[in-house]
Amino acid sequence: MDKDELVKIITKMVKETVAANDKLLVKVGVSGRHVHLSREHMDILFGKGALLTKKKDLMGGQFAAEECVTILGGKLSSMEGVRILGPLRKESQVELSKTDSIKLGLKAPTRESGQIKDSAPITLVGPKGAIALIEGCIVAKRHIHMSVEDAKKYSFENNQIVGVKVTGERGGLLGNVQIRIDPTYSLEMHIDTDEANAMEIKCGSLLEIVK
Repeated sequence: MDKDELVKIITKMVKETVAANDKLLVKVGVSGRHVHLSREHMDILFGKGALLTKKKDLMGGQFAAEECVTILGGKLSSMEGVRILGPLRKESQVELSKTDSIKLGLKAPTRESGQIKDSAPITLVGPKGAIALIEGCIVAKRHIHMSVEDAKKYSFENNQIVGVKVTGERGGLLGNVQIRIDPTYSLEMHIDTDEANAMEIKCGSLLEIVK
C-alpha cells in the first residue's frame, strides 16, 4: 500500500469517527397503557380522599403508582391491571396503544398528552366505584422530552417535529416526533409498545435524532 492510499484510509476513518461523535442520541422509554386521574375520579374509584401510593419515580415529577384500574371499551371487552400515573391531574386521561384501542373497540385518536377534546369514550372501574368518561382516551403521539439546557445546546424549539433513526434488521426512520421542552425534563424519547415492537426497540435503546 502506497503512502497516498494510506492517507486516504486514515482520513476516511477520522471523518467517520467525527461524524459518529456529532450524532445526537436519545435514550428510549417504552410506555405501556396507563391512566391519569383527576381528584374527583380518584375519589369515585378508590374512595373519598384516597391517595396514590408511589411505586417508581418517573420524569418531570411524575410517578408510577401501585394502584391500578380495569378499563372497559366499546365492545365491553376489558383490560385489567392498568396502572395509574401520578400525581393527580386536572382531567382524567387514558393512554393506549393502537392495538389496545382496536381490541377494546375504540377509535382513540393519536394526540399529545392532555389534548382530550373529542377523544374516545372509555369506562374505568376501581375497587370502590366506576366512571364513564365521555372523552379522554387517546393514543399518545410519540415525542422527545428535553430540558431547556439541552434545547439551547442543540438548537431545538418546543413542539418542533424531527425524525429518529432506528438501526437493526427492522430499522428505519420514525417521523413526526414532537420535541417537548420543560425545565423538569431530561433527554428521553417516549414511544408506545406498538412502535417499539414493530422496529425491535427496547427500553434504554439509543437512537439518533435527525432534524
